[in-house]
Amino acid sequence: MGPSVTQRIKHPVLAAALLTLAACTHSAADQQPAADHWTNPGGDAGKTRHSTLGDINPGTVGRLGLAWMAELGTNRGLEATPVEVGGVLYTSGVAGRAYAFDAATGKPLWAFEPQVDMQVTRTVCCDMVNRGVAVADGKVFVTALDAVMYALDAKTGKVVWQADTKEDKTRGINSTGAPEIAGDVVMIGNGGADDDVRGYVSAYDIRTGALRWRFHVVPHDPRLGPQDNPDMDAALKTWDPNSRWDIGGGGAPWDGLTYDAETGLVLVGTGNGEPYSHTARSPHRGDNLYLSSIVALDPKTGRVKWHYQESPGDQWDYDATAPMVLTHLKVDGADRGVILHAPKNGFLYVLDRKTGQLLRANPLVRMNWAKGVDRKTGKPILTPATSDLSSGPQIIFPGTPGARNWFPASYDPTTGLYIGSVLDMGNLMFVTPGPKPYRPKGLNTGAALIFTTNLADAMPTLPPPVAAAVKALPAYKDAVANPGFAEMRGIDPLTGKTVWHQPTGGWQDRGGVLTTASGLTIHGTIAGQLIVRSSRDGRILKTIETGSSILAAPMTYKVGGVQYIAVMAAWGGGGYAYVPRYSAAYKRINAGRLLVFKLDGGAIAPPPEQAALDIAPPPPAQAPGTTPEVIAAGRGLFFANCAICHSNQHRSITPDLRRMQPATHAAFNDILLKGLYLPAGMPRWDDVLTPKDVAAIHAYLIDAQGKTRTVEQEKIRRHLPLDAPSLAILSSF
Repeated sequence: MGPSVTQRIKHPVLAAALLTLAACTHSAADQQPAADHWTNPGGDAGKTRHSTLGDINPGTVGRLGLAWMAELGTNRGLEATPVEVGGVLYTSGVAGRAYAFDAATGKPLWAFEPQVDMQVTRTVCCDMVNRGVAVADGKVFVTALDAVMYALDAKTGKVVWQADTKEDKTRGINSTGAPEIAGDVVMIGNGGADDDVRGYVSAYDIRTGALRWRFHVVPHDPRLGPQDNPDMDAALKTWDPNSRWDIGGGGAPWDGLTYDAETGLVLVGTGNGEPYSHTARSPHRGDNLYLSSIVALDPKTGRVKWHYQESPGDQWDYDATAPMVLTHLKVDGADRGVILHAPKNGFLYVLDRKTGQLLRANPLVRMNWAKGVDRKTGKPILTPATSDLSSGPQIIFPGTPGARNWFPASYDPTTGLYIGSVLDMGNLMFVTPGPKPYRPKGLNTGAALIFTTNLADAMPTLPPPVAAAVKALPAYKDAVANPGFAEMRGIDPLTGKTVWHQPTGGWQDRGGVLTTASGLTIHGTIAGQLIVRSSRDGRILKTIETGSSILAAPMTYKVGGVQYIAVMAAWGGGGYAYVPRYSAAYKRINAGRLLVFKLDGGAIAPPPEQAALDIAPPPPAQAPGTTPEVIAAGRGLFFANCAICHSNQHRSITPDLRRMQPATHAAFNDILLKGLYLPAGMPRWDDVLTPKDVAAIHAYLIDAQGKTRTVEQEKIRRHLPLDAPSLAILSSF
C-alpha cells in the first residue's frame, strides 16, 4: 500500500460539516428517515437504505447524468456506501483507505492511506474491500484490512488515535466491515472465520480509542481456565469439550453490526463455523453458540441480552452477517419493532427487536438443508440427508455464497417491500480425505466446494468414487439442470412472497440497493450499468452505462437544493480473481471510481478497453528430476494455497501465473519464501510451504504455462481469439 499519506485541503464547506459531526452520535435526530443527509452507510438509524428525497423521480429520472466522479487509483473491489454530512461526502476504499470530497463539486478535501501489513492478504477470502466509514464526535472512523482502526479528524484526515483490534497476532485476523457507533463507543468485528479465527467484536471509546469491551462469539478451550463471563459459560454448554479449539471455531462478525437506538441494543450478526463439518469441529454435536446468530449486546458492557441462532450447528458456511434492517411492521394485528434479516441460509427472518422472538421465517430460494423453521422453538427443521457433512458428498441449497450476503437490501415503507438481490444457487460440499492438521493463518475449513454453476464441468475432474456418489444424490439432476440464477426482487417481508422479480445476470457478488420515497429502486450490475427501477413492479426506468462493475449500494443526498446519487464502482469481492465474461471488468480496465449523478448531468466516460491478450511466453525448462508426480503435487498445493487469489484466468485482476516472464520465474522462490513482492500485496509463505513445496508449485505452473502456450498457438493458427474458451485444455490443468 505504500507509506501513509494524509492530504490536508482547506475548504469552507468543512466548517458546516464539523458542526454536524460534533453532535453526530445516535441522537433522536439520527432516528429520522434519511433525507438531505445520509449519516451512516445504511442511511438512517434503522439501516433501511431508504430516502425521503424525491426530486429524482419517475418523471425526471430520464434526465439523470454524471455530476462528478473521482478516480481512486485501484483495480480492486469497492463495496462501501458513502456517508454525507454537512455537504461533505466521506467514503472508504481498498484496504481501508478513506476520502473526503465536497459533495456538490467533487473537490478532494483529504485522503488517508493506512500503512497496512500486507501479509494479512493471505487470510482474506474476498478481496481487499472495505464497506464504509462511521462519523461521530468530529471524527471519521475506518478500519484497515489488517484490523487496525483509525479515528481521523474529519476536517484534515489526520489520525487522532488508532487501535490494533487484533487480540492474537498469530491468527488470520482481518477486517473489511464498516465501524458502528453506539453512544460513546465505536465497534468493529473481525474476519477470518474460514482460517483460524475465534470471532469477536471490539468496542472503543470514541474520544480516546481505549478498549471498552470485547465480545467473543466462540468460547475458548475450557482447559485454559474459566470463560470470560457467564455468556461464554452458557455458550460452552453447546460445544463438545473436545472441540477443535486449536483452530478457533470461527464465528467472525465481519459485517452486520447495527446499533438500535430505539432499544439501546447492539445487534451483531455472527459468522460461520470452522471446520465446516460439525462432527470435525464439535464431535458430539451441539448448537455451537454463538455461531451463525444474531446476538443483542449491551453497548456499555458487551454482555448478551438475547440471541437468536439462525443456523444451529452450522456446517454449510451460513454466515449471519448480512446487513439488518430495523423498522416497524404490523404483525398479527400489533405494531412491532422488528429486525428484517435475510442471511446466507435462505430464510427471510422477522424478529422482535426487544426480545429476539421469532415472528416469521420464510424461504426465499431452493433449500434442502432444512424443511422450514419451527415457530415454537425458533429452530430450523433439518433435513437428515444433508445434516451431516461428514457422511459423504452433499449438494446443498442454498450454496455458500448465500441466498443473500453482504450486499445491502432496502426496506421501502411506501410499498411495504423488502427489495434486494437474491441468489438461487447451490454447491457440492465434501470433506477432503486425510488428516486435518491446524494450518496457522490458513484455510481450516476441512472441506471442498464446487458451485452448481460449475458442477457439470467439474464432474470429470473428481475422483471416480466421489463422482459416483455425487451422481447418486437426489439433488444432482436439479443442480445440473438448473445450476443457479440471480435476480432483483421486491418481497413481502411477512410472507416471503415475491411481489416482483427481474433478472440481474450471473451469480457473483450482486449489487446493493437504494430506494426512495419517489418510488425508485436504484442498484448497479456487474455488467456495468446503474439501473433505476420502479419500486412497485421492478420495471426499468433508466439505465446508465458506466463501463465499471457496480457491487456497492448507492446512496442519495441533497446539497444546495440539488439531489445527488453516489455509488462506488469496481469489480471485486467474493471470487474477485475469477472475472466473469459478462462483467464490465472483463472488457474494460477495472478502474475503481466514485460516481456521482444528478439531474441534467453529463455523459460518463467508461474506462479504457482491456489490451489485446498476448500469447503466453515460453516457460523455462523444468528442473532436473521433475516428474509427473511432482507436477501433480504442485497442482494440489497450488489449489490449496494459491488459487483463491490467482485464478490463472484471462482478464483476472491478479496476475495470471501461466504468463510469468523470465524474471518472475527466476525470482519465484524469493517471492514465496522471502516476501519479495510483499509491498505489492503478495504475502510470504515460508511458515506454511517448504522449499520442496514451492518447487512443486513452480513445476506445476511451468507445465501449465507450456500447455497454455501450445493451446494459444493453435488458436492463432485457426484464427481464433486467444480468450476463446478451451474447456478440454483448461480441465487438464
